[in-house]
Amino acid sequence: MKKLVFVLIFIGAAFGVFAQQSKYSNIDEDVKKLGPLNNFNVAVIADTITEKFADNEQKARAIFYWIANNIQIDPKGTRQNDDKNILPEKVIALRKATPLGFSLLVQEMCSAANIRCLSVDGYVKNYAAEINESADEKNYSWNVIQLGQSPETWYYIDAARASGYLDKKSTVFTKQFTGEYFFADRKLFNLAYFPDNNAWQLGGGIKSVKDYYALPVFNNYSFALGLGKPTPITGYIKTSIKKPVVFTFPINDVIDIKNISLIMGDEKKQPKPEAMNFVNSGSIISFTYQFKKEDSFPLRIVADGKDILQYMVVVTE
Repeated sequence: MKKLVFVLIFIGAAFGVFAQQSKYSNIDEDVKKLGPLNNFNVAVIADTITEKFADNEQKARAIFYWIANNIQIDPKGTRQNDDKNILPEKVIALRKATPLGFSLLVQEMCSAANIRCLSVDGYVKNYAAEINESADEKNYSWNVIQLGQSPETWYYIDAARASGYLDKKSTVFTKQFTGEYFFADRKLFNLAYFPDNNAWQLGGGIKSVKDYYALPVFNNYSFALGLGKPTPITGYIKTSIKKPVVFTFPINDVIDIKNISLIMGDEKKQPKPEAMNFVNSGSIISFTYQFKKEDSFPLRIVADGKDILQYMVVVTE
């Protein structure tokens, strides 16, 4: 039985990478008008939401959008690691699913639309405390879709994270659509996810589960920003009170970030954000921070109020 030991708490994106979203806005609007399509089976829903679109990319977007906006993450199934309701017809009946259920539904609807799509199992991190703490078993599922014959025509899809997120206790689902999980940026996806089969690491990337868990945690808004490889790339930062740490990360140049803040410490203590004096040189954000006291704590980097990266920090004298 597949264990789904995870909590989806990523803060969703308020706006996306504009070019990517405008490309699909007409498709999204057409599918939105169709509504929930209650009382139909998987095949009929797939036909209904894809019938007016000409090519497989458009059809795949329609399937992604409908699922992400009409299926919710199942808090109880997630909390209890329950995979008994993962089959597509069951997901459609219940209108909720674990990520495995999401990925199997995407696969089934794409198959109905004659699109090659596979469900991929692997690993994700959600908290800074997971850095350097490799999971004992796979804890997540997503999809890859093929639109052509070359390796470059495979694409990533994650309809579960696109749908919204769960709270820390995995009891409450908050609906918040994030469109950038459709045909997600490969380089960023390969930093944020790790498949159990390297064949599904499109374009190559991290070599082992251990190496993956050594990376920072990438939140939803990193996808909306088009985040590139950050510095530090190691998720565990060991520094001293005398040594400034330089943070840099590329972003999509159409987004104007107004504020970068650090939040240090456990969320239970409700730490206040500390605003950074940052530089945006073209499409690269950079700032330097010198930690003030000895301690060890999780660190969140926040852009305009939305989490993008998490680290674990150990500060010595």
